[in-house]
Order: sequence, then structure tokens, then C-alpha cells
Amino acid sequence: MTHTVNDKKKLVSRIGRIRGQLNGIERALIEEKDCYSILQTSMACRGALDSLVAEILEGHIRSHLLESASSKADREQVARELIDVVNAFLR
Repeated sequence: MTHTVNDKKKLVSRIGRIRGQLNGIERALIEEKDCYSILQTSMACRGALDSLVAEILEGHIRSHLLESASSKADREQVARELIDVVNAFLR
């Protein structure tokens, strides 16, 4: 996973921000804040997590799938794996 090692500091930093958002949601629930602010923070956290996953997925596609596809059979295998990854991501 070369791409995650190269971007490790940036990815770990992003996880820290997501953790902060989750802690904010927990505090808001404990303090019985209004639903709108809890939903707003929850959606921001979800968006940040989706962005993290998308970045890791892009690195996976570029570093592992596309670079390994040299023949038609390889490209078909890459296509199958990419479809599986995207389907898992969308669930």
C-alpha cells in the first residue's frame, strides 16, 4: 500500500479531524443539543469519512489496479476488482 504510506501523515491527520467531529456529535448528544446541529455535524463527519475513503480508493486504483494491467486478461481482472471495490464503497 505504497500510496497510503506516502500520504500517511495527511491521512492520519484527516482521521484526527473526523475523530474530533465524532467527539463533537457525542458531546452534542450528551448535552441534548438541538437535532439540527447534531445532524449538521453528523453529515459533515460523514462527508469527511467519504472523502477519506475516496482518496484511499483513488490511490488503490492508480497504484495497484492500473499499474498492474498489461494484458487484456489483466485489464478484465482489474475491472472486476474495481467494480467490487466500488460496490463495497457504495453499500
